[in-house]
Amino acid sequence: MNWIVASLVAAFFLGIYELCTKHAVRENAVVPVLCLSTLCAASVWLSLMAVAAAAPGVLPAALRVAPLGWAEHLQLALKSAIVAGSWMFTYFAMKHLPVSITSPIRATGPIWTLAGALVVLAERPTWLEWLGIATTLASFVGLSLAGRREGIRFHRDRWIGYMVAGTLLGAVSALYDKFLLAQAGFTVPTVQAWFSIYLAVLFLPLAIGWKRRWWVRNEFHWRWSIPCIAAMLLISDYLYFGALRDPESLVSLVSSLRRGSTLVAFAGGLWLFGEANGRRKLPAVLGVLVGIVLTIFGRPW
Repeated sequence: MNWIVASLVAAFFLGIYELCTKHAVRENAVVPVLCLSTLCAASVWLSLMAVAAAAPGVLPAALRVAPLGWAEHLQLALKSAIVAGSWMFTYFAMKHLPVSITSPIRATGPIWTLAGALVVLAERPTWLEWLGIATTLASFVGLSLAGRREGIRFHRDRWIGYMVAGTLLGAVSALYDKFLLAQAGFTVPTVQAWFSIYLAVLFLPLAIGWKRRWWVRNEFHWRWSIPCIAAMLLISDYLYFGALRDPESLVSLVSSLRRGSTLVAFAGGLWLFGEANGRRKLPAVLGVLVGIVLTIFGRPW
């Protein structure tokens, strides 16, 4: 699959993932949601690895996890640690803020990813790609400013601060993903499998602490959106990692296209959760579409 197409399809599933996350954490304990959703994802890959060990050659190459040394395991454990920090911040923010606000803030991640890509990876987008990225990100800012009409003061609200912190860590993760897949030579299933497993391991102490009431916490209610979080993220990340592994892909553009998930989350937030100010946010949402189109057509074919 072409890396641009893969990025756009990944954006759709990422939008569904954000809606599932909002449904799962709304008026619910966050830590069990995090732990159970990551455990679901890890269980899928552990099952596939067990099948591969019991019957070599049965699974297609796209699902085979390569053997790794200790140094390589540490590299993937580091990715899991970065993402774990990002998710802790963003899940708590999503619990307390409308998804039509959190998703645009999260979508500003390409700003930081692009800055890092220019400095670290020496990427150079074309002028039309620059225009597409700028239009997309300006639209994200417009969506975020619309949140002020809902009484959310960005410079005072701690959950906004949580979302920003999670977004910055997400940008670091995106740059690291490009390194792992395009330079370090990891395969997509290898990164996704061990990343999911190490995430579950990292969240295990939190699950124990929550269960033993080491801190004041909310009660947990099981929802079917929890395993859906894992399923949507597995599909989205598989496509996303595949796009990054393409030698022609630019991490700044992949990240920008992937944040088209805002469109899905925005529509779902209005329809499923009855979130306010849809008409005021619509021009910015259309700006996102324009930015994505400019980005696609700015790519030299």
